[in-house]
Parts: sequence; structure tokens; C-alpha cells
Amino acid sequence: MVKRILTNREREVFELLVDNMTTKEIATELNISEKTVRNHISNAMQKLGVSGRASAVVELLKLNEISL
Repeated sequence: MVKRILTNREREVFELLVDNMTTKEIATELNISEKTVRNHISNAMQKLGVSGRASAVVELLKLNEISL
């Protein structure tokens, strides 16, 4: 089994993010608050050691955690 970096929910958030959805749209889609969406993004960025959403997406693509 491959060790994943992201939780399932973090992965869901980033997959919607690469679909060009806003924080508000992601929150609505997943039925969670915007703050929770931002927390998931922040937690993933911390795990990856990056300082921005775009950098996180690039790293996640490189690691095959998400796809386009």
C-alpha cells in the first residue's frame, strides 16, 4: 500500500481547488465551512513544507497525490 500524505478530505479539497473552485464553492460542495476548507489547505501546505496554494498543487501533482 502506498503511503499517502494527505487525508481523504484534504485530497478532496485540492482536487476541487485544481478544478478552479473558490474556497466558498468548495465549502458548499463539501458541506463544510470556509474556515474548515482553509484549515485543510493550510494543513496540507504545512505537511508539504510550502508557503502557497500553487506550490502545494505543484508538489501534490509531482507526488501523484492529485491529478489534473
